[in-house]
Amino acid sequence: MDHAPLAARMRPTSFDEYFGQQHLVAPGAAFRRAAEADRLGSVILWGPPGVGKTTLAEIVATVTSADFHRVSAVSAGVAELRRIVDIAQKNLKPKLATALFEQDVPARRTILFIDEIHRFNKGQQDAILPYVEDGTIRLIGATTENPSFEVNSALLSRCRVYVLKALSDDDIRGVIKRALNRELRDLKVEREAAEALVNLANGDARNALNMLELCAAVAESGDVPGLLTLETVESAVQRRTTLYDKNGEAHFDHISALHKSVRGSDVDASLYWLARMLEGGEEPLYLARRIVRMATEDIGLADPNALPLTIAAQQAVHFIGMPEGALALAEAVAYLALAPKSNAVYKAYGAVLADIELARNDPIPMHLRNAPTRLMKELDYGKGYVYAHDHEGGLVYQQNLPDSLKGRSYYHPTDRGVEKDLGKRWSEICEVIRKDQIDSDIPFNANE
Repeated sequence: MDHAPLAARMRPTSFDEYFGQQHLVAPGAAFRRAAEADRLGSVILWGPPGVGKTTLAEIVATVTSADFHRVSAVSAGVAELRRIVDIAQKNLKPKLATALFEQDVPARRTILFIDEIHRFNKGQQDAILPYVEDGTIRLIGATTENPSFEVNSALLSRCRVYVLKALSDDDIRGVIKRALNRELRDLKVEREAAEALVNLANGDARNALNMLELCAAVAESGDVPGLLTLETVESAVQRRTTLYDKNGEAHFDHISALHKSVRGSDVDASLYWLARMLEGGEEPLYLARRIVRMATEDIGLADPNALPLTIAAQQAVHFIGMPEGALALAEAVAYLALAPKSNAVYKAYGAVLADIELARNDPIPMHLRNAPTRLMKELDYGKGYVYAHDHEGGLVYQQNLPDSLKGRSYYHPTDRGVEKDLGKRWSEICEVIRKDQIDSDIPFNANE
């Protein structure tokens, strides 16, 4: 195993050696007790990279003395899965000794570990589903994606999902310390260098060990061979790996965090989540589109400058590209976070859509229709239309909604930002129209 990567050589072989996930592996934890009693059914382990999903599956196989088969959902075919099922069926049949020098072979459980189970296609799922259901194989799946979205519901219903968390800094320190004591005894590590590795690992044990192995090799040719300094770590590693998948659940969780931070007027958090997404490789124009949406949904007419500013940011990103365009997005996000908030137009439009969906779609009132031809005029198209400019202040009452929605009110201005002034204007309009209102069986309805 000396040729194997440090992370492989340091893989724990028992629950007591395992770092992190104490809610699963601590003495007395339900998961551990079930495994040690060989009562653990099919499970899916869901968590970020490098938190011990594969290791946990191997430990379960060890403590249960199961026949362990590991496949990747990316490369495993139906033929391979059926081969493992055949082995599992044979394992369930005890083999009696046929000669004096032989021993009975007891029945044995089979664990099928599927890495990246979220990539399982329908054919693969159909191939193993009956055997998971009848207990021929015990399935342990590992995934970094939310299994609710990525795993077939039939298979998911036959498994229990366990959530694994990113390792704490103390857990990573323990992982590094054990590697130094076991595999890298001759390497001396400065405290600042060790803390840099902990920080750069970002809760990923595999990443921590890979970085440590790289830094150890670099340190061998340093000014002081065998001494790992902060400068060596910074030179060898350069930057941490950002945990972000722009095509997975993290994509939606991050944009949700950004949008809700803007809505909550938290400029610091808004800038943080924007940067996290950009550094993780998110498409800048996707972010620009979502930022425009924030301007219309959450700021609205409380600050009409928000929308043109976000459009300008989108144009800047398109024009100058990245990384310079990031500042345009940051400026827009900061402005939106600090702007007064209103969802009045957003709610009004939603109410309009609901009426379009649920209420009858009456014809357009005749006085609002265009009458470009003689026939249309003879049919009273445009008849009775009142030209607002002919009246004082450009205001006059006339029914502009269909009959079924006569008197309906949708827009309710807030008292925030520019919309406060717009609300006053709307009240003034309503008052003038009331005075001019004529022969309406349903009172004019407006917001005051």
